[in-house]
Amino acid sequence: MSLSGKTAVVTGSTSGIGLAIARAFAKEGCNVVINGFGEVAAIEAERSKIETEFGVKAAYDGADMTKPAEIAGLVHNAEQTFGSVDILVNNAGIQFVSPIEDFPVEKWDQIIAINLSSAFHTIHAAIPGMKARKWGRIINTASAHSLIASPFKSAYVAAKHGIAGLTKTAALELATFGVTVNCISPGYVWTPLVERQIPDTMKARNLTKEQVINDVLLAAQPTKEFVTVDQVAALAVFLASDAASQITGANISMDGGWTAA
Repeated sequence: MSLSGKTAVVTGSTSGIGLAIARAFAKEGCNVVINGFGEVAAIEAERSKIETEFGVKAAYDGADMTKPAEIAGLVHNAEQTFGSVDILVNNAGIQFVSPIEDFPVEKWDQIIAINLSSAFHTIHAAIPGMKARKWGRIINTASAHSLIASPFKSAYVAAKHGIAGLTKTAALELATFGVTVNCISPGYVWTPLVERQIPDTMKARNLTKEQVINDVLLAAQPTKEFVTVDQVAALAVFLASDAASQITGANISMDGGWTAA
């Protein structure tokens, strides 16, 4: 079955992994709803480019992923605009690094809200329509940190472990309705966000750019290569295909061997 004419909602998709996923689904003929923060003109340029390049409809919804009512509204607005939400990709996420005893409580609450609770709220809103149509694909962007931990990332690791558990539970509940639920767990992905961290790390640790990339960022990835946003997007498209209809409840690592150790 072709994905042409279906609708994909992708949270956190104004840049990076989310934007690559939205574009990949648009390339397959899906109408897409992008979501996230950023400069209005830049977001509109990306939205317009998707329509022009791929001949589909693209909408932008600025729902705040810390606000349950706005998150539910994102799904409902997409259903009103395009008639259905067939593919839901929960990609919104933020990071904060600190020892637990110094971790600001408001940062903990914000990370849990955006990285974990927002996925519950979108799934909660999307399930009735998917059940009624007997078809749906829910794909959650998790992380290598859904499987292992790193120090100083308590909220992020807790949220990503939670995403893995939510994925499994939803998969079991939807298994007889033609709806699959899976998560993708990338390692370090080369994005503008990662690239912007390099100069600060060079300065803080007195390292060269190459040392930061190989000895800090890629220290945990045996391949010593970044995952690309297009590789993550390609896996998401595969998980939405008929070929993947019996893959559900899975946590698929794409981390250059990080979690093989």
